[in-house]
Amino acid sequence: MTPEQVLAIQPKVLTRQQREHYFREGYLLLEKAISEEWIQKLRRATEELVERGRKVAKSDKVFDLEPDHRPDAPRLRRVSNPVEQHPAFWDYVAKSVLGDIVADLVGPDVKFHHSKLNFKWANGGEEVKWHYDISFWPHTNYSPLTVGTYLYDCGMDNGPLGVLPRSHEVDPMPTQYDASGKWTGCLNADDVARIDPKKVVYLTGPAGSLTLHNCRMWHSSPANLSDAGRPLLLYTLTSADAFPYTVNPIKPKHDQAIIRGKAAPWAHHDPRPCLMPPDWSGGYTSIFALQQEEEARKAAAGMR
Repeated sequence: MTPEQVLAIQPKVLTRQQREHYFREGYLLLEKAISEEWIQKLRRATEELVERGRKVAKSDKVFDLEPDHRPDAPRLRRVSNPVEQHPAFWDYVAKSVLGDIVADLVGPDVKFHHSKLNFKWANGGEEVKWHYDISFWPHTNYSPLTVGTYLYDCGMDNGPLGVLPRSHEVDPMPTQYDASGKWTGCLNADDVARIDPKKVVYLTGPAGSLTLHNCRMWHSSPANLSDAGRPLLLYTLTSADAFPYTVNPIKPKHDQAIIRGKAAPWAHHDPRPCLMPPDWSGGYTSIFALQQEEEARKAAAGMR
């Protein structure tokens, strides 16, 4: 669906002003949108996963670990596919108000693509460099969005999501490959230099706040310099008429599940081109590992 078609439908939760802001600026921050009951359920589920992560010695398909992770001092970067690691995470996206909010932005028929639980551990949890999402998992249109849930209060010291308003309208989209043709998962130095720091908006908020950003939006987040960890629960959802061009490397069992409305009989195609990712049929680690060039360092170490 086009933004005009979405706006013509009566919303369930959001105001007209909020919806127009999202389409114009490319993002939305909703403070305390999620009830305390849901937040407590998600916190307990997150704590269970952290305990499981203590027993993991190296990154695998579920747990992505910082290099100095230890059982007695866990430092997780990501839990992939949390909806398959604890039932609370699927219940949340399927049954809470989150799905209705997303329907107000992509149309009444909403489809699940993937989920992840990102951590910025206390005292130095890693930054995420400037990038945009859609070329990690290109679709037939640009309705996909990512909605983040702050499970705890998130201020500037906690490494909040930062967005560049209206960057989702930049066309053509910049590359996320380097000069040699290697995928980096982030913008190159010349494109980052174009970003005016005064225009960057950092989406801070209390526990229960939602961040929503369009799949073309340029965004990043600084390191966590606080004494408290910052888990951020993320879901990528799309309009039902958006279909992926590539196989989902995460391979969640809920991939393409309809969480609101019904399945679409036709695909909607946006005429603007979309940058394609590399072939991840051999596996995918995480944006953290890609941007921090861990694979390259491992390969270099193996040659010595």
